[in-house]
Amino acid sequence: MPTSTAPAIRIRGLEKSYKHLEVLRGVDLDVARGSILALLGSNGSGKTTIVKILATLLKADAGNVRVNGFDVAHQAPEVRESFSLTGQFAAVDEILTGRENLVLVARLRHLENPEVIADDLLNRFSLDQAASRRAGTYSGGMRRRLHIAMSLIGNPPVIFLDEPTTGLDPEARIEVWDAVKALAHQGTTVLLTTQYLDEAEQLADQIAILHEGRILVNGTLTELKALLPAPTVEFVEKQPSLEDIFLALVGGNHQDKKASL
Repeated sequence: MPTSTAPAIRIRGLEKSYKHLEVLRGVDLDVARGSILALLGSNGSGKTTIVKILATLLKADAGNVRVNGFDVAHQAPEVRESFSLTGQFAAVDEILTGRENLVLVARLRHLENPEVIADDLLNRFSLDQAASRRAGTYSGGMRRRLHIAMSLIGNPPVIFLDEPTTGLDPEARIEVWDAVKALAHQGTTVLLTTQYLDEAEQLADQIAILHEGRILVNGTLTELKALLPAPTVEFVEKQPSLEDIFLALVGGNHQDKKASL
């Protein structure tokens, strides 16, 4: 049974191969409850394989994996009730409104007061002003936020976000970042896979770097920075990045624009 002190996710000695290709070669990883862990790695490093094993979509060759205290190999139904998975693409019904998408999922899960659940999530994800609009009219960031809101129906304690901002523009990425931060603030444990280093810096309490099937380093951003030599002090003229310029021109008040995009 899950306990409040045990990690929300615990991985020990995880191995997985596809024929003769070793993808995971002894992965050890813990994710504390109510925290955000960013799993970094290049394409083919094994990030999505780990998520699929955690989500009971793929069987490991060796090792022990637990989600919310339940063993993935032997307690799959309990594991599936403990998490929600959000991938790279927003799986929303474009014909339905934002509210109707949420109400539909709540009814499919046989929850009481689906309208109340929908309105609460619309408010949490700053979509209340666009609740009556068809999801097909939403911007990329709004659609992704709606998808995350849909995945939270039923209050799963753990959520897996697999490359959640792939293909989004800078302003939409910040909208999703705000939503992810709110999840952890409200007690949800988040495992985030990403290739974007700035995304990990913005969101993660803990960062793990996966390379060639193994975790190279695992710690806070401060701990990871301490692995490199101390910086030397130099006086340089700092120029704004292209992202700084873009957000200054069009995204300065993205919070106020969320419902109108």
